[in-house]
Amino acid sequence: MLPEEPVSTDTMEKEAKQKTVAPPMVTARAPQLPDLGQAGGGKDQVKIQVTGLNAWFGEKQVLHDVNFMVAEHQVTAMIGPSGCGKSTLIRCLNRMHETVSGAELKGSIMYENQEILAPDVDPVAVRRRIGMVFQKPTPFPTLTIFENVAVGMRLHGVRDQKLVAATVERSLRGAALWDEVKDVLHKPGGSLSGGQQQRLCIARALAIETDVLLLDEPCSALDPISTAKVEELLFELKNKYTIVIVTHNMQQAARVSERTVFMLNGKLVEYGPTDKMFTAPDNRLTEDYITGRFG
Repeated sequence: MLPEEPVSTDTMEKEAKQKTVAPPMVTARAPQLPDLGQAGGGKDQVKIQVTGLNAWFGEKQVLHDVNFMVAEHQVTAMIGPSGCGKSTLIRCLNRMHETVSGAELKGSIMYENQEILAPDVDPVAVRRRIGMVFQKPTPFPTLTIFENVAVGMRLHGVRDQKLVAATVERSLRGAALWDEVKDVLHKPGGSLSGGQQQRLCIARALAIETDVLLLDEPCSALDPISTAKVEELLFELKNKYTIVIVTHNMQQAARVSERTVFMLNGKLVEYGPTDKMFTAPDNRLTEDYITGRFG
């Protein structure tokens, strides 16, 4: 069973409103689950498998029979126009969707062969293993840089100061931030630049032994230089972690991911290897979106 963890203080953000230009409607047919082995030379391992996932906010259904897999030690990108269900889908993967009043979730999400939607699974424990980094950097502004990273360990009752210090350094190094902050660890986390704050949030997730990183548009508020640093970090992190990223930036999805999910109107339109999706997609809607015909 997954370990227990105190309730997360992260709150769910509302879905962005759809753009003025209405995209075409999507047929209700659920896509077939692809074979990961075919796309990755037969060596890829399934980390998360989503089957028949449906989600609601009250009476409004926002996800319809979504099926896809996340490969271990790879980056899976989620693309699609605003309001298509990307953020809802990524929040379902660590059971943050259900933190919203009136939200409902049905289907199956298997993480390492364990059904995380089972009633006997602690959702907070799931969020420890499947961590979330949000669109806007969310450091604790009054806590020091050091304590921003250590806070998760302290909430879990870790009192060994040497262990805490070693974990903070390891996590900051893992987030490619150590060299920039090692001499100012006593300064508030809010004093860092936007790009540094985002990497600080990644370090905070790494400190509690996160296995999967969910990134919800992590670069949308960053300048090009900070965005490049985060993208470079993803290439390093996927050697140890499995990553899912929501992005509106087609170029970013093409640069950083091995697989891509295309969402539209709450339905998964296409899922497969990124290079194929961006050069020879199977669905005309995918081609129209990638080439800018709508969205």
